[in-house]
Amino acid sequence: MPQGAPSAVPDDDYLPANALSWRLDRLVVAVGRLSSWLWIGVLVVVLVNVFSRYVLSAGSIALEELSWHLFGTATMLTLGYAVVRDDHVRVDVLKEKFSLRAQTIIELAGILLLALPIIYLMIDALVPYAWKAWLYTERSQAPSGLPYRFIFKSMLPLGLVFVMIALVSRALRCATYLFGFPRAVRPPKDDRVSGHPNP
Repeated sequence: MPQGAPSAVPDDDYLPANALSWRLDRLVVAVGRLSSWLWIGVLVVVLVNVFSRYVLSAGSIALEELSWHLFGTATMLTLGYAVVRDDHVRVDVLKEKFSLRAQTIIELAGILLLALPIIYLMIDALVPYAWKAWLYTERSQAPSGLPYRFIFKSMLPLGLVFVMIALVSRALRCATYLFGFPRAVRPPKDDRVSGHPNP
């Protein structure tokens, strides 16, 4: 078996990984970790803008727009990472009262019947939104604002694509737990990117 490949042993996590979910999780986590560096860019741009405005008395519309463009991009591209790590906001008031099997059934149903259809509809609406911005070379309405607005608008559906990938991976992990298919594997110890240990 190639080094770094998952072994054919079930994981100890609440939701066992399978070969496909393991690869999907790695992709989403890699994008999330890479995108997290954008937060440093947000901090630098905000500090430069504050310094310019309050020390040099020379505020910049372009810097203000760049700060929220970077903020929005970093947020969208790290949403999928939160889903993979199961660190997103949940309403778990009733969850603790159910067995692990019941929790998994509810999660799988929620992903298939609610989350994935809603994410799909959002992507379907946002792709033309970004396409139109590119087609008309949309720019900021402010004279000194940023051009190429389509770049930022494209991050909205792109971020949701990674959320969808993360949700598909999560659904596959639920299927592995409930039905034993796809077959469970144990990712390398230094490469476990999702799931929580059993209580």
